[in-house]
Amino acid sequence: QVQLVESGGGLVQAGGSLRLSCAASGHTFSRYIMGWFRQAPGKEREFVAAISWSGGSTRYADSVKGRFTISRDNAKNTVYLQMNSLKPEDTAVYYCVVTTKRSILSRYSYDYDYWGQGTQVTVSS
Repeated sequence: QVQLVESGGGLVQAGGSLRLSCAASGHTFSRYIMGWFRQAPGKEREFVAAISWSGGSTRYADSVKGRFTISRDNAKNTVYLQMNSLKPEDTAVYYCVVTTKRSILSRYSYDYDYWGQGTQVTVSS
């Protein structure tokens, strides 16, 4: 049974920081691209960041570039999202994702075949 379990969400003031973690179990994802999506109330799910299996390549949405950093620890089967300078518009449920079928850092949700249950991030103004 493949599981992706996110943690680290919460309530933070604008300008603050949070670090999300996603622990994978039931499969070794060290050879696959992992990433993060988010969905705000009333909005479509959107791409946030993705990282190659080695960690050597990353991709970010323009809206988070320079503020968020994605990283991974393959020994722990875990991916992280460090979020700095948070804004109220970053408020959303954040989902950890894995793709076993793509070798590119896709920004499309249909390219990712495993999803976590999500963790809420709320940024107050």
